[in-house]
Amino acid sequence: MKFTLATKQNMTEFFSADGKVHPATLLKATPITVTALKRIESDGYEAIQVGQGEQKKERLSKALRGHLKDSSFQVVKEFRTAPGDLAIGATIACDIFSQGESVTISSVSKGKGFQGVMKRHGMKGGWGQHGQKHSAREVGSIGSTGQQRVNKGKRMPGRMGSDRITQKNVTILDVDVANGLILIKGAVAGKRGTLVEIKSNK
Repeated sequence: MKFTLATKQNMTEFFSADGKVHPATLLKATPITVTALKRIESDGYEAIQVGQGEQKKERLSKALRGHLKDSSFQVVKEFRTAPGDLAIGATIACDIFSQGESVTISSVSKGKGFQGVMKRHGMKGGWGQHGQKHSAREVGSIGSTGQQRVNKGKRMPGRMGSDRITQKNVTILDVDVANGLILIKGAVAGKRGTLVEIKSNK
């Protein structure tokens, strides 16, 4: 499985060879470094741990500082796949992906705070007449007479956003190896600067 880490930049347009225009999201994929290899014999599972970016060493926890030794990566992530012939210290760049390839991307969506049912669930709200004054955006009835309780799973106001979103079978429109840029077809969940995990479908 091929994988890398990137940060969301902005949305733009991409014109394909046949003249069609596609909405696209630009991702900045700086090279990642292998920091650890997890194996079934020693760890109970197979994974590749990678680090990306740089930060002050003082900002790392003592455990992470000891684990990374001389490095001070800003992001440390694991990808559940067989290590293969990779070694600790190996670098993975965005050139492992190519134009037209189908991938799976994961990121955290924008946080919207505490929201009502109209924004959170798309409810239509109450009528705008018949003496209604302060209940236009309220939930309405939330229970039934007989059981005297609210059913589990009832759609209610609450915290919205900040969820991990995974999008499958997303197409790569273009790859700029020199500048470390990947152009993804369509929208990617999250704000500018959000960390995006990119994995091949194979």
